[in-house]
Amino acid sequence: MADSDSDPIDRSAAASPADRHRGIYLLPNLFTTAALFAGFYAVLSANAGLFEAAALGIFAAMVLDGFDGRIARITHTQSDFGAEYDSLSDMVAFGVAPALVAYEWALSGLGKLGWLAAFIYTAAAALRLARFNTQVGIADKRWFQGLPSPAAAAIIAGAVWIGTDNGISGASVSLLIALLTTCGGLLMVSNFRYHSFKVLDLQGRVPFMFVVLLMLGFALVVLDPPVLLFLMAFSYAISGPIFTFVRRRQRLSEGRRRRGRLG
Repeated sequence: MADSDSDPIDRSAAASPADRHRGIYLLPNLFTTAALFAGFYAVLSANAGLFEAAALGIFAAMVLDGFDGRIARITHTQSDFGAEYDSLSDMVAFGVAPALVAYEWALSGLGKLGWLAAFIYTAAAALRLARFNTQVGIADKRWFQGLPSPAAAAIIAGAVWIGTDNGISGASVSLLIALLTTCGGLLMVSNFRYHSFKVLDLQGRVPFMFVVLLMLGFALVVLDPPVLLFLMAFSYAISGPIFTFVRRRQRLSEGRRRRGRLG
C-alpha cells in the first residue's frame, strides 16, 4: 500500500536507491507510528474490557493515517520505506485491531463462528491492502476497488462504541456483529467501486451554503459521535454496491436501446 489506503502516493515519486541509505524521514513516519500505536492501544483496551477506549483508538488511527501521506507529499518526503511502513501500520490498525475488538466484545461467545468471522475480516483486510499495493499508479484515482480498510474498521468501531455507550451487551448482539464483521471483510475484497473523493478541489471556491452544511455536519457528529460516525461509515459501505448496480442497469438499458435502434 502507499502512504495511506485512503490517500495513496505514487511509488514513482519515492526516494532514489541512493537516498535510502541516508536514513528515513521523521515527520510522515511519526504520524504512521502514532497510527500504529493507536491500533495497538485499541487491542490492549479491548483485552482489558475498555471497549469505548478501543473504538476511540481505531478512530484515532484513522485520523492519523489520513495525515501521513498528505504530509509526505507536502514536504516532499515520500519514500519506499514510508509506503511499506504505512501498509504494515494499516494492517494492524484497520485489519487486526477491529477484528480483535469485535471478537473480545461480542464474537467470543459464538465459538468457532466468532473467530471465523474475525479471521475473515483480518484476512480480507490483508488481501485488500495487497491488492491496493499492486494497483498504485495504474488504477483510476477517482475510485477504490473494494471498501477501503479504514471505512470497514469504522463500521466495527462505531458499532462497538454505540453498544458500550448505550449499555448494550456484546453477547446480545453477537450475531449482528458477526454479520457486520463478515460483510465488512467481504466488501473489502469485492469489486464494488467506491468514490475516493480525490477530484474534490480543496483549494478552490465553494458556495456559501456548502460551508453552512459542513458546519451542520460537524454539529451533528458532536451531538452523537458514535451513531453519526457509524452511519457515515455504513452509508459509504453500501454506496459501492448501490453505485455498481445502478451503473449496471444503466448499461443494460443503453444496450437495449442500441439493439432497438439497430433492429
